[in-house]
Amino acid sequence: MQHPAYRRRLVPVLALGVVAGLAPGLVAGSASAAPAGAASAVSAASSEGARAAAAVDAERLAPYTRQQLTWKRCAADQPATYQCATLKVPLDYTKPEGKRIDVAISRVKTGVPGKRRGVLTFNPGGPGGAGLDLSLMFAEGLPKNVREQYDMVGFDPRGVGESTPVACGLTDAEQVYPRPTRDAAEHARNSKLAKRVADKCRDKYGKLLPHISTRNTARDMDVMRAALGEKKLNYFGVSYGTALGAVYMQLFPQRADRFVLDSAVDPKRMWRGMFQVWAPETERAFKRWTKWTAARDATYHLGDSPAKVARTFRKLVARADVDPIVIDGQKLDGAEVRDITRAEFFTVRSGAKVVADLKKAAEGRQVRELPGAQEQSMDNMASSQLAVVCSDSSWPRDPETYRRDAIRGAARYPLYGDFASTIAPCAYWDKGAEPATTVDNKVKSLVVQNEWDSQTPLVTGKAMHRALKGSRMVTVSGGEGHGVVFGDSRNACAEKATMGYLVTGKLPAKDLTCKATSGGQRRAGSAETAPSPFGLR
Repeated sequence: MQHPAYRRRLVPVLALGVVAGLAPGLVAGSASAAPAGAASAVSAASSEGARAAAAVDAERLAPYTRQQLTWKRCAADQPATYQCATLKVPLDYTKPEGKRIDVAISRVKTGVPGKRRGVLTFNPGGPGGAGLDLSLMFAEGLPKNVREQYDMVGFDPRGVGESTPVACGLTDAEQVYPRPTRDAAEHARNSKLAKRVADKCRDKYGKLLPHISTRNTARDMDVMRAALGEKKLNYFGVSYGTALGAVYMQLFPQRADRFVLDSAVDPKRMWRGMFQVWAPETERAFKRWTKWTAARDATYHLGDSPAKVARTFRKLVARADVDPIVIDGQKLDGAEVRDITRAEFFTVRSGAKVVADLKKAAEGRQVRELPGAQEQSMDNMASSQLAVVCSDSSWPRDPETYRRDAIRGAARYPLYGDFASTIAPCAYWDKGAEPATTVDNKVKSLVVQNEWDSQTPLVTGKAMHRALKGSRMVTVSGGEGHGVVFGDSRNACAEKATMGYLVTGKLPAKDLTCKATSGGQRRAGSAETAPSPFGLR
């Protein structure tokens, strides 16, 4: 039986929970959400033909962009100012006269007359993260000078939460990704499970799944913007939310106003590459962790040199493969030890505590619960995340490709190489309705990134910055944890730059480096390591 902490939901991809620790602290637009082809034409429109095509698409979408929203109190136990409505959007934007689906949206009016700039909307990550309640959270937590300029708007992306949700009926075991691939037998089991998951989802949502994509969610955001009577959209996205924000900027460059992308993915690695990058980045983090831990041997007793600390950990893994480590009656083998410690190595103090606890448990001593040990069903989150990561990009169709990649990955990156390249349900998934969106534009935006982020490493944040040629980047040197502005470790320098941009619209004159503050480590067992599916969160 696997330890609950090992039961990853498909949602670790990009960053759910990052905003959960948020501390309390209009002229109607005529533009509409045109399909991607039309959006590209609009952004580059230099001919009468392109402008005419865009006008036709806008007219076809008029029933959506001009719809009248019916607002009502979201819940009796919530403030009356927290209002909800249902936005109708086309399932397939190339056929807007066809099937419609729902997108649940919310708002809290906070803008002050005379100061109000528009609306500010959010995405917490995932894919699969619900954002309906973020309007209320940010209305209570953002600085006053930000709240005065914007009404806060939240929404559940299509397929998630209250927005025509998908839930394939996945069991806990079927939500466990990524998985290790250490031999041919393990690969065969993983392939069989991946196919079963894909078949389950296809049988239940075959016509819906190809349209649950980042590209279509970005279009939904633009319909929302138009229905709210706004000419432009302001946005704050975390982790997967950075991909969504970047795609919106690509499709609707003239409608993107102030966009903040916190803990960014690499748009060229979406999505298998985002999981594979964890392998080399974990090795880098592990090397740094061994140095930090060796200097504190008197506290953690894991070794007084980096080599000894590394040897202690490898011995634990080898021991667990032969004689599983037991915690709370659950048995962890070597792969499970590698899995639950991967993210911890990026936050050195947390990593040292977790490995010290594993060592104690291996010695038969009582230890506290490990990070992410809580277990819960996340069928909707896992199903919707699969829909996005499988539809957004092309995945190898030959199962043998994954086996070869996992074996090579394990040899080169022993900590996580086999996990990072393992087979996923996407190998058996129906292709998305459209090709992936290439992100390459000059729209102004702010990218904010910790140096030691376990889910979206610094290398991917830099790649997003390069793709968004109008962006500035704020890097927290030595910063740990997934999520900067609303992560577990506050950084006044990064917050000042971010909030200043939202208030004034002025980006830093050049890329900015902030120093991590002392005591900036996140709490062990925080949102970053909570159980979640495939990836980024």
